[in-house]
Amino acid sequence: MDIDWLAVIVAAIASFLVGAVWYSPLLFAKAWQREVGLSDAALAQGSVARTMGGAFALTLVSTVVFHLFIGPKPGIGFATGAGFAAGLCWVAFAKGVDYLFERRSLKLFLINGGHHTAAYTVMGLVLALVG
Repeated sequence: MDIDWLAVIVAAIASFLVGAVWYSPLLFAKAWQREVGLSDAALAQGSVARTMGGAFALTLVSTVVFHLFIGPKPGIGFATGAGFAAGLCWVAFAKGVDYLFERRSLKLFLINGGHHTAAYTVMGLVLALVG
């Protein structure tokens, strides 16, 4: 199958921006930090370029595979529905299994699972609109 690289890149950027807003002080930054036990000082110690670059690379690969899954020129309803289902039922619920064994909080599950559900929904929408 051919890959529509423009649609994939735009969808990956859109999905990445969902995360930027989701984990910003406007929404869940402080709650997420508390749930994972990261202080502001601990966050400042890491390499922002490495973290963001790695995160975008993984998002790009995920977007390519999702694009291959939904096919070329998907309808908006199908693409956003598939994105919602993939984000919630595959990514979030897989994290949920891990979180149960790791004894992570429901709050962290809702924050991270919600992010992936929203990100994949937007990813699907953009792939439908741009593709």
